[in-house]
Amino acid sequence: MKKALDRFSKQSKTYKDYRPTYPEELFNYIYSFCNGRNTCWDCGTGNGQVAALLSNSFDQVYATDISQEQIKYAIPRPNIYYSVQRAEKTTFPDRYFDLITAAQAVHWFHLPSFNKEVYRVLKPNGIVAIWGYGLLKINSEIDAIVNHFYQDIIGNYWDKERDYIDQNYSTILFNFDEVDIKKTFKIETQWTIDQLQGYFNSWSSVQNYMEKNKGENPVENLIRDIAPIWNTRRQQINFPIFLRMGTPLSK
Repeated sequence: MKKALDRFSKQSKTYKDYRPTYPEELFNYIYSFCNGRNTCWDCGTGNGQVAALLSNSFDQVYATDISQEQIKYAIPRPNIYYSVQRAEKTTFPDRYFDLITAAQAVHWFHLPSFNKEVYRVLKPNGIVAIWGYGLLKINSEIDAIVNHFYQDIIGNYWDKERDYIDQNYSTILFNFDEVDIKKTFKIETQWTIDQLQGYFNSWSSVQNYMEKNKGENPVENLIRDIAPIWNTRRQQINFPIFLRMGTPLSK
């Protein structure tokens, strides 16, 4: 199993404050495939954003992350049980969960080991759902600046796992009886330029860049380029969501 990658402890507070939230429609769609709503595991929970939403519909939500700092800032709920554990090897009982989720996280896991663990702890008729979101879209002018930043300024500072995001998880190891996804989803939000800056600062690639360039933050130049064409207090921001779901294959 590969070494666990912790790319978000340093900027845990920034991550909590500036990461976008997922639409209710996404969760309702996932729930429509669930046979029960007793127990759920959110792995790679980060700040507990997804766990908090799951807690509205499941009796018990178990949320894990390898980062103690992320868990420190996680959203508290009486029916969420946070713990620091690897997604690939947990202390949960066999065949325990109705639903397992991993949001913008599974690309960091050792996929063969994670899939094996899912088979162990997921009920035979349970659902595993993995999803993420791609590069944000604002308008053609700003998008061109962001694309240049993404590809040419910090492109070499992304971990190789970022490729899975760029390919919408289409190449990720997912050996389950897969659900044919009939709908498309996106995150829609309204942000100030300060919120946009905070979001970029939460990127692992930005932290990698700063570490290798004596603390220089490339986001400052990016925002300086965007500011003259940010012609309103808030801009509409869209993130395309990609989703894969499945159930355990019959043995």
